[in-house]
Amino acid sequence: MKLFNTYFLLQQPSVSTSAERYLLIYMIGVLFIVTALVVIFFIVFQKRKNKLLLDKIKQQQAFDEEIAQTQTEIQEQTLKHIGWELHDNVGQLLAYASMQLNMLSAKIPEDMKGTLNLTTETIKESLKEVRSLSKSLNNDVILNIGFEKSITNELDRLKRMKFASAELKIKGENKSLNNKKHEIILFRILQEFFSNSVKYSEAQNLKVELEYVNDDLIIIASDDGKGFDVETAKKGSGLINMKSRAELIKAKFDLFSKPNEGVKLTITYPLISDN
Repeated sequence: MKLFNTYFLLQQPSVSTSAERYLLIYMIGVLFIVTALVVIFFIVFQKRKNKLLLDKIKQQQAFDEEIAQTQTEIQEQTLKHIGWELHDNVGQLLAYASMQLNMLSAKIPEDMKGTLNLTTETIKESLKEVRSLSKSLNNDVILNIGFEKSITNELDRLKRMKFASAELKIKGENKSLNNKKHEIILFRILQEFFSNSVKYSEAQNLKVELEYVNDDLIIIASDDGKGFDVETAKKGSGLINMKSRAELIKAKFDLFSKPNEGVKLTITYPLISDN
């Protein structure tokens, strides 16, 4: 009996050590599972949070694009209305004035006919300019005659009005744009550039290049005017308007200018849509 008790007592530390080992393993396992659950919860939470942020950003972008699209459509309707008014009202008045002067030419003395003829020619030129301007403001006309022809007509009009030269160069094989409406937007961006050149640049020469390269159309418009500080101009409505229009059609927009170095506008339009 004494020997049995002695043996039992000697075996007790071994049983205790085994239980502690199992307990330790159990605690480590529980800790591992809890840690894994915390990590999984954190990952799921972060993914959920990132998805919500991404959805919010996409919603904001969609909202901004919708606003820009609406503004563009309003501007187009306004320009179209102005074009109609110029053609139907101002154009008709000038045509009537020209007709009246022609009738008057038969009744005035010969020594005054030179002045009358000069006035008649001036009115005819004004009528021609009004009709040309009304076409450039009407998007239906632009769509009918095409993007390149519209640019040529606008440059011809500007050359008659102000510039020594205003020319269009085309490089590469002509490719269709993704959307006919995009032609209107690109043309309006160029019109904004032309308008700024007329008002501020004091340039003598204006040039536009259309280069079809692989899947892009690269449009470069430049003048040789006095230039300006681009950083200062970034706050101007004209530049903001051009950039917002370019972003609307997923085109890359870049404007370079320095004082006394003219202005250069580069637009890279993707001919193949991401969609």
